[in-house]
Amino acid sequence: MPAATAPKSRTRTAKRDANDRYRDRLKRVRAAVADAGCDALLITDPSDIRYLSPFSGEASTALVLPRAFVVISDRRFEEELWELKGLAKVVMRKGPMHDTLGPLMNDYGVTYAYQADRCTVAMRGELVKHVGAKSMVPTEGLMTRVRAVKDAHELKSLRKAIKIQEAALETTLEQIGPGWTEREIAALLEYEMRVGGAEGAAFEIIAACGPNSSKAHYEPGNVKAKRGSPLLIDWGAIADGYRSDMTRTFSFGSWSREMGTIYDVVLEAYHAGVDAIGVGAIGKDVDAASREVIAKAGYAKQFGHSLGHGIGLDVHEMPSLSSLSNWTLEEDMVVTVEPGIYLPGVGGVRLENDVLVTPRGGRNMCSLPMEKGWATL
Repeated sequence: MPAATAPKSRTRTAKRDANDRYRDRLKRVRAAVADAGCDALLITDPSDIRYLSPFSGEASTALVLPRAFVVISDRRFEEELWELKGLAKVVMRKGPMHDTLGPLMNDYGVTYAYQADRCTVAMRGELVKHVGAKSMVPTEGLMTRVRAVKDAHELKSLRKAIKIQEAALETTLEQIGPGWTEREIAALLEYEMRVGGAEGAAFEIIAACGPNSSKAHYEPGNVKAKRGSPLLIDWGAIADGYRSDMTRTFSFGSWSREMGTIYDVVLEAYHAGVDAIGVGAIGKDVDAASREVIAKAGYAKQFGHSLGHGIGLDVHEMPSLSSLSNWTLEEDMVVTVEPGIYLPGVGGVRLENDVLVTPRGGRNMCSLPMEKGWATL
């Protein structure tokens, strides 16, 4: 008996609602382009194409014009591009991208903002041959600023990703123990996320045992988990293209005095950072609130990275929560808060959640506990 399918009317309604959502985003982009003094935008970042359409944007470019949205791609993605019907004009290239894109841009005869940090020098050089240097205006961060504030659909996707990754960790913790290698733990966790509905891991999972947990960006190896030794796990899931990001630090059995102490400090620093989040807060001030707790405990030099970053279609987006960040937080931005203390040769502790900016302050979007008792396996 064939599988049941959704009624066509319901499918059409869902697609219409989705296209309306993408059109709203296009309006915001066009306003940003106008503020930059340009008529149109050349998009060379796949994530930005994905933000404006249901297409992944792989190996493609796009033009946001005053009255049109054009995606330039190739036959490998023909079926995926059918989903853009009613939303975008699709142009298929046969040769190098610039051979199709250059003449097309010239035909429209407008001034283009282009993503200077996402467009190669070679690509720009080829396009200038068709439209002239004056018709291409370098910009940075135009799409970044638009994407920093999440809409309701994006927040729903982020919550979905978080729910998947949390359930996967809980299932993983039921199975692992002393003797498991870092690679085995990371592989099992990714498997559980995929079984739970994830499109994949949001990034290469970090599973760091013992002294390796002091390495903030560690690649799992064959080191085995040991009783009374830390295990740091930094992981995330992808749902609807959106990426979540969390970190927990565990110990199999009792904590050593030193590791138990820094766990308490990091947890206090996490709460201080979340408490500093709110509409109008400045990124560097949020970072400072958390960093001050760690400094007062005597571990200032052992916290070497920024407090957090935005998340969305990319695992690292704006705004930044760092000592150099002048970003002003706005309602519905989503940031990570991830303080850590790292003691080379001993181990490290990092605790991280995804936090929504609201008029009432920072709201933790995650549900897994953070207390040291829960983290004692």
